[in-house]
Amino acid sequence: MRTKDELFGLLRDGGTMTRGEKVRLVSMLSVPAMLAQLSSIIMQYIDAMMVGRISASASASIGLVSTTTWLFGGLCVSIGTGFSVLVAHHFGAKEYGRARDVLRQSLLLCLGFSLIISLFCVSIHGVLPVWLGGQGEVVDQASNYFLIWALTVPVMQMYHLSNGMLRCSGNMTVPMILGILMCVLDVVFNCIFIPRWGVTGAALATSLAAVVCASSSMAYLLGWSKELKLVGHPGRLRLEWDILKRSLRISLPMVVEHAVFCGAQVVSTLIVAPLGTVAIAANTIGITVESLCYMPGYGIGEAATTLVGQSVGAKRYDLIRSFSILTVSLGMAVMTLLGIVMYVFAPELMAFMSIDPDVQRVGAEALRIEAYAEPMYAASIVAYGVFVGVGDTLIPCVMNLCSIWMVRIPLAWFLASRMGLPGVWMAMCIELCVRGIIFLIRLRLKKPKKH
Repeated sequence: MRTKDELFGLLRDGGTMTRGEKVRLVSMLSVPAMLAQLSSIIMQYIDAMMVGRISASASASIGLVSTTTWLFGGLCVSIGTGFSVLVAHHFGAKEYGRARDVLRQSLLLCLGFSLIISLFCVSIHGVLPVWLGGQGEVVDQASNYFLIWALTVPVMQMYHLSNGMLRCSGNMTVPMILGILMCVLDVVFNCIFIPRWGVTGAALATSLAAVVCASSSMAYLLGWSKELKLVGHPGRLRLEWDILKRSLRISLPMVVEHAVFCGAQVVSTLIVAPLGTVAIAANTIGITVESLCYMPGYGIGEAATTLVGQSVGAKRYDLIRSFSILTVSLGMAVMTLLGIVMYVFAPELMAFMSIDPDVQRVGAEALRIEAYAEPMYAASIVAYGVFVGVGDTLIPCVMNLCSIWMVRIPLAWFLASRMGLPGVWMAMCIELCVRGIIFLIRLRLKKPKKH
């Protein structure tokens, strides 16, 4: 039975792979990626649970700024994705020297970009909760939380960039280990800081865990990664227009999409905010609980990006279609199963996360609505990962934006006044089903281009 490195060797050298070997390679990449995502879910659960047991206003304070942290954090991740995809292409072509050149460019650009984001977020931390409709004690808690998060942006940028580079080179194990380590450290630091400083303590705990894991990830990438380490491989640390242009062609549509997409999330927060503190808290905790279902899908999507990206670099156009079908099918199967679990145990999951009975009741109703969307949500997540691996991001980004702005937002606005928070989640469920269908259609019609 061939090892992972031997299977990647077949992919890069033009060897023949049986269906069983393709499935095995998909599994070997997907399982560590899913475990890394699972550790992220557990960390979010523990944060939300410990904060939720302080008070509903504590949960609401984090929920109020959560869409904004997703906005700016996602921008940093998106700008690094183009470089990671180029690394996958160069690995498929066995151009390891060029892969290191891409890595050097990414360090310069991404660090500079994250510092700009960090400074901007620090400058607005005091007024942001007021802009988002926060009131009373929620404003002060949300402001402190957002300030600490903003100061940690460059650290998280380096963490996600280094992990993305390792994944696209085929190394899923180290990011998995670091994800688990971050979860463990976050729990330890939460137990120390939250009893003393509440919401501020939760932010400090997450930030400190991020510093430790980002340092470890960068040290491994630059000093020990077999194909990507820069130690012992000198090169010029300056921008190259060719690499920058190819990377931005992939990243810029994702950056714009994420900005507009998270703008829609902010609008959703504004729709939920007038429904009251209970609705804000139930919405925040519900999103955390639902991540149990969709984070494994993102893990499989990362595996899809790696496999399809290296297939493109190796000019294995036959494997692009095979890996696309296998990864999308696996993602839909896993998220369907988890959607069933979420539907059955929605009340227990909400009770585990909050002591407020009203938050539990409203959140459980919303989760059971959302459970119906998980199969199609999986299709959109993993198919998007496939398109990123090919370097095709513009049209998928437009599809995402049209779906959320033309379906979710109008429906949420219409249903919120009639059904409350469950109406907002029903709009989300319908939109995710629409999105999954159009992604499956495009995946079926898309033909890989031979460059």
